[in-house]
Amino acid sequence: MRIYLVGGAVRDALLGLPAGDRDHVVVGATVQDMLDAGYKQVGRDFPVFLHPQTSEEYALARTERKSARGHTGFVVHADPSVTLEDDLRRRDFTINAIAQAEDGRLVDPFGGAADLEQRVLRHVGDAFIEDPLRVLRAARFMARFASLGFTIAPETLALMRTMAAEGELAELTPERVWQELAKSLRSATPSAFLHTLREADALAAVLPEVDALYGVPQRVEFHPEIDTGIHTELVCDMAARLAPGDDLIGYAALTHDLGKALTPADELPRHVMHEQRGIAPIIALSERLKIPAEHRELAVLCSREHLNVHRIDELKPATVHELIARCDGFRKPRRIDQLATVCEADKRGRAGLSGAPYPQADALRRLHAAALAVRSDAIAAQGLAGPAFGEALRKARIDAIAAARA
Repeated sequence: MRIYLVGGAVRDALLGLPAGDRDHVVVGATVQDMLDAGYKQVGRDFPVFLHPQTSEEYALARTERKSARGHTGFVVHADPSVTLEDDLRRRDFTINAIAQAEDGRLVDPFGGAADLEQRVLRHVGDAFIEDPLRVLRAARFMARFASLGFTIAPETLALMRTMAAEGELAELTPERVWQELAKSLRSATPSAFLHTLREADALAAVLPEVDALYGVPQRVEFHPEIDTGIHTELVCDMAARLAPGDDLIGYAALTHDLGKALTPADELPRHVMHEQRGIAPIIALSERLKIPAEHRELAVLCSREHLNVHRIDELKPATVHELIARCDGFRKPRRIDQLATVCEADKRGRAGLSGAPYPQADALRRLHAAALAVRSDAIAAQGLAGPAFGEALRKARIDAIAAARA
């Protein structure tokens, strides 16, 4: 039995990045060998085990053979005759096909270390085309590594375009698409996910509502970048900067302007009512990908309210109260902070404006805090109940907003 550290742990160590999950491949062993050594079997489709002390994953070396369309259409073969190189050959990218022996020696049959040095994402072999999920994984790795200077090898991009053209991405389950999208939104450069899929002619198959934004013009005095798709990329990257690792904020940023794709051509480059028009595509996208309800709800309210937040200083105290109430900001106060963050990302996610101040965010948070500070028990102590209590609480909150603005 020979054990090797593989995959992301080796890759990230070579890049000097913090260690994440540690996965291992075991060569020359059977299932019974692993059980006899105290490992706990957890894999359903192929032999994966948890170490009895560390709970790290150990998988028997295996090969895969395509048996049907889609991400799950594979027959797996694992036995002691499968070599380490056989196992590494089935992996997606060369930078993920590096193994490290227990003595620290690297096993790198496909040149992954050189590709790491050259900052190139390159597929291992022609079997890449058999798994459509790898198109999304390529885009997700670019979202994580684009800031380090990574590019996609031309031959890999060509294969991704072939897979998209053949309709393979339609076989992906909604859960896997959302999983890759969420990981990308938690990355440093989510725009690279969108840009990569678009380069591969795959964005329309995965996120058609977002793909529809590219080429839609905006008013240059507000949007120097003009193109709504480019604006969306900039907003996603700004959201990642303001709320690192937060896919909830990221999803709202991604979808906040979906309504602009529905603006009638004769109204362009203005986008009157795009906030309301964006609600239906957000709901459709969220339902199709089975996105968590919390993400859908925040995305809807950010689409609906982002222009109101941009002009918060023009709103009357009663209107500010109504905005907070519409967002359920008294029962779920965190939503107002999230809304403020997404609106700041929208404002600063424009060409040349990444460093622009956005005092509206702090203004919204300050007015919300003032309204929250109103004590309902003090109003109840006046003997008020029912509708009278609700109206008195509303008036007190509006007065508090007015006082905070003075």
